[in-house]
Amino acid sequence: MSSRANGAAEAPDVLTLYGEPVQSRLLLGTSLYPSPDIMRRSVEASGASILTVSLRRESSRDAGAGSRFWDMVKGFGARVLPNTAGCHTPREAITTAQMAREVFETNWVKLEVIANDDTLQPEVFGLVEAAEVLCRDGFQVFPYCTEDLSVAERLLGAGCQVLMPWAAPIGTGRGLMNPYGLRSLRAYFPDTPLIVDAGIGAPSHAAEAMEMGFDGILLNTAVAKAHDSVAMATAFAKAIEAGRLAYRAGIMPPRDMASPSTPVAGLAFIDAARAS
Repeated sequence: MSSRANGAAEAPDVLTLYGEPVQSRLLLGTSLYPSPDIMRRSVEASGASILTVSLRRESSRDAGAGSRFWDMVKGFGARVLPNTAGCHTPREAITTAQMAREVFETNWVKLEVIANDDTLQPEVFGLVEAAEVLCRDGFQVFPYCTEDLSVAERLLGAGCQVLMPWAAPIGTGRGLMNPYGLRSLRAYFPDTPLIVDAGIGAPSHAAEAMEMGFDGILLNTAVAKAHDSVAMATAFAKAIEAGRLAYRAGIMPPRDMASPSTPVAGLAFIDAARAS
């Protein structure tokens, strides 16, 4: 048995983010659900320990609806990760993060600085700039970024201790568009928690990322827009668990040639000519 397999059986496998243990490796968004009840049941089915909440979306609600939503989220008992969704400049993102810290009473923030509205691709220059300011201000920043190694280096240098690379553009459900880039990111930063964020559309996508060694998956649309959100939340939870377990067990490498599972030595030899 490999050393990794031994470790899978013996060592505790707990994700730690900014010094805090997290029980579930599935992070779930709270937007787009058909109803509050479906969101509640989906969160429960997912077992998610962290929920993302957009300050801008909740601020746009009337005061009563926003208060009810916040009370419901607090009732889940999950950690809230406010995000700066919809921000296009570092200044917007910094201001939104500061407001979120007051509203949600947390230093955690998912930092988004968006380049354009068509792809919702991270604007990496502004992202690094905002991360530097927020980290100096005591925030614990979860930056939504690309799989670019130089951007990752800059974000870690700014003080981020977690990275959240995208798999594909937000809401597309296209899965891992650049597996090579994601594998390279994982290999270059083996000790940094890496959570795949955006573009995950099917449980198989999530399992594939976890099998690469990523530490968690953040998703929203694939569950919220499913025909049965509760069942889909359950499916993702199981896929993420299976992918993580497979990674720790040690996945066999692909081969160019067939390799028989039954050994040839010891098989009975039959003389076809005499048998006929």
